[in-house]
Amino acid sequence: MLYLTFFLFILLFIYGVFLIRIEKEEKLKRRMATFITGEKEIKENLAQQDIQQSLFQRIFRPYWSDFKRSFKKKMPGEKEAKLEKKLQQAGNPFNMTPVDFRLIQIAMMVIMPVISGGYGLLLRVGNFAIFIFILIGMLIAFVLPNYYLKQKTQARNKKALRELPDILDLLTVSLEAGLGFDSAMNKVVSKKQGVIAYEFHRCLEEIRLGKTRREALAGIRDRIEVDDVRGFISGILQAEKLGIGMVQVLRVQSEEVRDQRKQRAEEQAMKAPIKMLFPLVLFIFPSLFIVLLGPAIITFIQTFQK
Repeated sequence: MLYLTFFLFILLFIYGVFLIRIEKEEKLKRRMATFITGEKEIKENLAQQDIQQSLFQRIFRPYWSDFKRSFKKKMPGEKEAKLEKKLQQAGNPFNMTPVDFRLIQIAMMVIMPVISGGYGLLLRVGNFAIFIFILIGMLIAFVLPNYYLKQKTQARNKKALRELPDILDLLTVSLEAGLGFDSAMNKVVSKKQGVIAYEFHRCLEEIRLGKTRREALAGIRDRIEVDDVRGFISGILQAEKLGIGMVQVLRVQSEEVRDQRKQRAEEQAMKAPIKMLFPLVLFIFPSLFIVLLGPAIITFIQTFQK
């Protein structure tokens, strides 16, 4: 009975803290309503939003946001910038921020050793084996998030490399038709979808927000780790700096990119026979030998047994 009373007291205390916080937020919103749009309209909007929001959004989400802000303040700036760059190169999977990614890493460092250690207990192995299981769980938790980002980055770079020739052709045609470079990028964004089109869209948004074209294009070069894309951006920046015709530069780069794609295809075709050799030796040749030589060997053995 004592434990039940203590549990109810703690539960009611936490619920009271939540109610006090929610009441303070509503009071602040009501005071602001008298100076902005009117108290009645704000009340109706708040009531409608409360109905639409879930229990987590109404109660736990504000505390989670406060926790993330406090964690971000304690996080070193250099590490946050490094994680931000890695996430941008991976395409911001699940719209994660550096704080979210770091919290996922810490959660996995806690959860994976517990799971692996619990699995070892279920198998009823020795203490040393359980310790090995825990170490394996810690290793998986340490390696898996970075490995996931690396795989996403590589897949994004391959997709950008496949898209580059068509993007260059569309840019060249648009510039030859008389459009400016920004208008040509806008045309690419409206006609194409993919990694480079998304980066061009982000570049245009950054230019509208006040960045120079050179800074916005340099951001694309940093977010896509592909030599052809970096050469394309560097060529544009160099042409803009020296005053060279953009159409001529893009035409030359388009031809070079298509030649390089053809060379990569020929390289993969030359590697195909070598890659096929291992399945042939390990799987196909033994089956052929069994089918062709098996009956002869059986007949030979039966003949000698007689």
